[in-house]
Amino acid sequence: MTSGTRDVLIAGGGLIGASLAVALAPLALRIAVVEAQLAASAAQPSYDDRSTAISEGSRRVLSAIGVWPRIGTAATAIRSIHVSDRGRFGVTRLEAAEHGVTALGYVVENRVLGAALWQRLTASPSIEVIAPGRVLDAELREEAASVSIESDGAQRTLATRLLVVADGAHSSLRERLGVRAERREYGQVAIVVNVTPRRFHQHVAYERFTDSGPLAFLPTTNGRCAVVWTVWAEEADEILALDDAAFLARLQALFGHRLGTLLRAGRRSTWPLELVTAEQQTGERFVVLGNAAHALHPVGGQGFNLALRDVAVLAELIADAVAKGTDPGEGALLARYASWRHDDQARSVGFTDGVVRLFTNPFTPVKAARGAGLVALDLLPFAKEALARQSMGLAGRLPRLARGLPLECATTTT
Repeated sequence: MTSGTRDVLIAGGGLIGASLAVALAPLALRIAVVEAQLAASAAQPSYDDRSTAISEGSRRVLSAIGVWPRIGTAATAIRSIHVSDRGRFGVTRLEAAEHGVTALGYVVENRVLGAALWQRLTASPSIEVIAPGRVLDAELREEAASVSIESDGAQRTLATRLLVVADGAHSSLRERLGVRAERREYGQVAIVVNVTPRRFHQHVAYERFTDSGPLAFLPTTNGRCAVVWTVWAEEADEILALDDAAFLARLQALFGHRLGTLLRAGRRSTWPLELVTAEQQTGERFVVLGNAAHALHPVGGQGFNLALRDVAVLAELIADAVAKGTDPGEGALLARYASWRHDDQARSVGFTDGVVRLFTNPFTPVKAARGAGLVALDLLPFAKEALARQSMGLAGRLPRLARGLPLECATTTT
């Protein structure tokens, strides 16, 4: 695929950009994916492999686009979620069986998820992969976007009817297109590490709120737990400097002994936490997707799953356009996308930001109210059902892929 106008050009071949390309692959489209890094090799798994929490709704999307069979064999099911507030009464539990599903979600190593997507992506004759490569600039025109690309030391220009900006929270392309992003720093850092507890996790995911923020233990392979520990930024260096024994003791004191003694910790990595939201997600001939559109706090594991629902909606609307023989980058299509996604995005952003602010509020009456709130939530079936559906990515109007249905059957009446 060397000449002519692309129907869709995706700037960024990470998990979200690759998911969109794979979702669109069965359609009669000319697709290009520009990615700065070569695909990661399928090396032997490491104790330190990073993981992502996949909601039930996201599992349905990944199944519908044909990648779940490879992912599922390496995924760890979340059958229960246990939410608590350290030092205070009140616990909320969500059980998969109570909500008619086998699992509330799954934990998957990023290496496995990426490899499955890229295997499908590179095997599709309709997808041109430009990697390593980067988008330098784009000029938006009424009939097409003109995109400048650098690859293998040379520059070239491609025309595309739809430009997808999916190059991360600090997207340079988003800025070049004149789209501003609102940033809200939390003053927190996430420490990510794999640990091995003495007791088997029994497929329970724990979300425990501490004075510095949420502490998540997610069940993963070989009895390990993937830990996301939120700490105040000024504490991070001191915690990272601890030896393994002292680090585990500090973590144990916060988490407790639900899983017995913590026996082993892997390599620790960190990233600063902020809320990044693009002030607009669509414009003439472009759409902003993934972390470039909204990068959330990791509490509740909403970020990837929200972005995958964006992919599912955009893919469905493009499939409609293909079925009608209309332009996949037309303004009316992008307006429908923005309208459809508004409520879910606002709900997810509001939920994560609100939870972080509530559970780090030092005001004593607020702390007491949190415990009462967890008790009430655990006792109210309708409230638990609403929380479960949001956590599973099954709230609101769902696109066909999020219901596990083939994209080819998409219609505008869905």
